[in-house]
Amino acid sequence: MIDFTNCKEIFNIYSGSEKKKTLIYNDERYLVKFPDPIREKNKTISYINNAFSEYIGSHIFEICGFDVQKTILGKYIYKGKEKIVCACKDFVFSNKKLFEFDSLALSTNPDKKIDTELKDIIGTLEENKNLFDFQEIKQKFYDMFIIDFLIGNTDRHNSNWGFVTNEEGKISFATIYDCGSCLNPLLEDDEIEQMDANEIKNLALNTYSVLKENGKKIHYVSYIRDLKNKDVCDAMLRVYPRISINDINNFIDNTQGISNIRKEFYKKIIGIRYEILENAYKKINN
Repeated sequence: MIDFTNCKEIFNIYSGSEKKKTLIYNDERYLVKFPDPIREKNKTISYINNAFSEYIGSHIFEICGFDVQKTILGKYIYKGKEKIVCACKDFVFSNKKLFEFDSLALSTNPDKKIDTELKDIIGTLEENKNLFDFQEIKQKFYDMFIIDFLIGNTDRHNSNWGFVTNEEGKISFATIYDCGSCLNPLLEDDEIEQMDANEIKNLALNTYSVLKENGKKIHYVSYIRDLKNKDVCDAMLRVYPRISINDINNFIDNTQGISNIRKEFYKKIIGIRYEILENAYKKINN
């Protein structure tokens, strides 16, 4: 596991809720995310496992052929204590600029606040189709939704995805980033070990997206099974064939620093959701 302790540190240029540093590793800039302090009451662990979630979640996107931020799992010694961190490579170079979707939402429809209501997000994209290829951006947004379901990402809010522009001003869908809220980072190993098969299944199935319909958060499984959203169905047709559950499981097995208990848990919940996608894919094709 890479030790980032002695990497050159520069002034942190990144925002967000997690504790982080900006470090130079192999002459490239990385956002290094530290384990976040627990904010919930009655938790015995002092830090959540967001570094593991960020690393595994990002690599699952990569295994499925997505343009995703490169992540490295490593360690950092802070005041004599070793912390597991996730280093996220900066994908915005000198001739590019990142714009989070929230920036576009703020400049669109001054009479309405754009939250995570799905129709408002798609409406905002369509209203700005003079700036970019609307159909391509919409497809990539829904493709991302499919893998967010697979990994159980509960926080793909309006600042956790966006666009990049190059020096010619061309706007495209940004490299996927910020996957730290997937794979149940608040669960500690002792809690996982006490779960039976039904409890793990219920946990895998009862996961909600931050996206909303009619003011309510979308229940991933119901939304996938209903097959009512044509854009989601089309995304499943594009994305499902790219998912190799064996490659995902092998990657998890070969990841250092994660307990066997947590590895098995990851594989089980991802496997349950994969079966949901598989069944939906077969229904669409029939």
